[in-house]
Parts: sequence; C-alpha cells; structure tokens
Amino acid sequence: MTHQYKTILYAEDGPVGTITLNRPDDGNMFNETMCHEIRDCINEIRRETRTRVVVITGAGDRFFCIGGDKSGMEDTMLYPGVLPTLEMYESIDRLQKPVIASVNGFAVGGGNVLQVVCDLTIAKESAVFRQVGPMMGSFDAGYGTWYLEDLVGKKRAKEIWYLNPKMSAADALAIGLINKVVPDDQLAAETRKMALEIAERGPFALAAIKGAFNARHGGVSGLSRVAHDMLLRGHLETDECKEMSASFKEKRKPDPEKFGH
Repeated sequence: MTHQYKTILYAEDGPVGTITLNRPDDGNMFNETMCHEIRDCINEIRRETRTRVVVITGAGDRFFCIGGDKSGMEDTMLYPGVLPTLEMYESIDRLQKPVIASVNGFAVGGGNVLQVVCDLTIAKESAVFRQVGPMMGSFDAGYGTWYLEDLVGKKRAKEIWYLNPKMSAADALAIGLINKVVPDDQLAAETRKMALEIAERGPFALAAIKGAFNARHGGVSGLSRVAHDMLLRGHLETDECKEMSASFKEKRKPDPEKFGH
C-alpha cells in the first residue's frame, strides 16, 4: 500500500499491518481527516491478502488516543458537522481480519472506545484508561456502552461511565477491559509476537469467528457476514451448487447424483 496519509502512518511487516495515529502533539486525537483515513486504510487492507493481522497504536510514548477533535469542521447541526467516528469504528468492527490495539499511553474518551472496539488489546504498564464523556457533557451510546458491557459487565460499565475512574493498565486487566499488560519497553515486541501468533491461524476461520461475534450486535449485518461472506462463498464451490447452476443454464433438471455426499 503506497497511499500517503496526513494523520496516520501505515506500514506492513510480513503479515502484520500497523496503523499509527500520528497526531502526537494533540494527544493523537482523531479529527475528521483521521476518521476517514483510518476507514480508507482499513478498507484497502480488506481488499488484499498480504495482511493477516492489523495493529493500531499511537505515535510517541505518551498517548494512544485521548478522543475526538472537531476543530475545523463545518458549523452545522447536520451531518457535515458530526465527527465521523462511527465510520472508523465500523470499519474496524467489520474488517474480516483481527485488529489489535497496542496501547502506548493514555486511552481516554473516544480513545478508550477505540481500543474497546478492537478485537484484542495489549498495553504497556504505564498506560492509563478513562472514560470522560459525562465530565465534558458528551457520551457514546453504542460501541462505548454495549461493547464495554460485554467486556466488564453492566454494573462496572455504568461505573466507568457515571464515575469516570482513572484506571491503570493493571486495573484495566483485572476487570477484563484489556487482554495483556507488558513492561513499557517491551510493548512493540510483545505486540508483534501476539500478532504473528494470530497470523498462524486460519484466516478463513478467523474471519468467520469475527463475523459470528459481530452477529450478536450487528443483527442483519452481522448475520449476513457469517452467512454471505463465509458460508455462501464456500457453498458456491460445492458439487451441489455447480450442478444446480449448470442445470439452470442448460435448462434441464438437476442430477441429484452430482450433488456430492
């Protein structure tokens, strides 16, 4: 992939593709451009077979991401004035490849929701997690609530949103918010180790598993990804499907003996 982005960096190293949020002077906050660039980058990854696992991390050693930045957007109550955060979350959620959040610092507000949306999260010991929406009069009614509840339970999720506690990586690990904590200087190496281990798994199976998990919240969309992207694609190559298709084109009755067993 040779696309030059303004707010993110993208690099491939073997089967692992790494997206780096590249606004360190602004806490790696996602603005309108970054949301679209992450979406576009992931959509490109979806269309190639080189990359088996995607890592999302932040530039520098202080911030993973501390939320959204609306500065410079059109001043309107209509959609041009809405930060396209969901386009970014949805692209991660729908990508048929596993996505790992490698949290290298503060994951706050929308930055914490971002790591929640990723399939797995590994964090350095000094990382900090916090949901601050109500302290600023904002909220996330979807990925940041339902998905958070799945991870930590309803009572804990409400505590995180109502009381906005600041959590260490160890605290986050203890309640199931993240998967693994490593020493600060080992984050990059341990992230790659995790990614390479996943890359050894069957990509079709991983895609089906991710689609199955998403079906719970995705409704028609999630179920369609399992049925269409996974099952239907394989079915189209069966003896049954080939015979039925051939008989239809040849305007004859299908031969059941060719359906396979």
